Amino acid sequence: MLLSINPFNPQPLHIQQVVEVLKNDGVIIYPTDTVYGLGCSIFSKKAMKRLHQIKKVNHKKPLTIICANQTEVQEYTQGIPTSIFKLLRRKLPGPYTFVFKASKIVPKMMLTPRSTVGMRWPEHPIANEIVTYLGYPILSSSLRMSEEELHDDPYELHEKYKKQVDLIVDGGTIFAEHSTIIDFSQGDAEIIRLGKGPVDWLEEE
Repeated sequence: MLLSINPFNPQPLHIQQVVEVLKNDGVIIYPTDTVYGLGCSIFSKKAMKRLHQIKKVNHKKPLTIICANQTEVQEYTQGIPTSIFKLLRRKLPGPYTFVFKASKIVPKMMLTPRSTVGMRWPEHPIANEIVTYLGYPILSSSLRMSEEELHDDPYELHEKYKKQVDLIVDGGTIFAEHSTIIDFSQGDAEIIRLGKGPVDWLEEE
C-alpha cells in the first residue's frame, strides 16, 4: 500500500494510519532527512525479524533507532557525558547517527556485540510525527539500490517492495544521502562514516 503524506505538514489521520501498522507488527518504508528506510517497532520481535529478512542482513548487524526528542535519546542510551550531550542538543535533529552504549530498555535483539546502539533524530516532519504518535522509537535501516546508490523515489520503492512490506509512505522524492555516523561509545568521538552531516564542529570543541 502506498500512502501519500505531506512532507512539510503531515496529516494526522495518515500518521495515525502508519502508527497502527507499526503497532500491529508491521514493517513500513518511510522518508527521513537522509534516505528512505525500512522501519518497525523496536518492541516487535516479529517485525524486526521480517526487517532483517527484507534487508537480507544478519540479525547481529547493527541497525538504528529513530527518536523524536531529547528524552528518547537519553532514555535509550547510557553514559552520555554532559559536554557531549550539549553538543548533540545543537546538532539534533539532523543528518547524524550517534553511537552510544545502549540502556537496558533497548531490546537485546538490537544490540551489537559491544552493547551499543545507533541513535538518529531526523530533521523530517513525517519521521518525527510517526515516532511521536507511536510513543517510542522505531528500528530503522536504509534502503539501497546498490552499494553506491540509495533509493530516492517512493514509486520505485513501491514497485520493488510492495509485496514485502505493509505500507510505503510517499513523502515525495528526496535527495538521498547517508547520515554521518559518529561513535561516542568509547568516550572520544570516532567518525565511522562521512555523510550528509558536516563534522567540522567536532574540531571546534
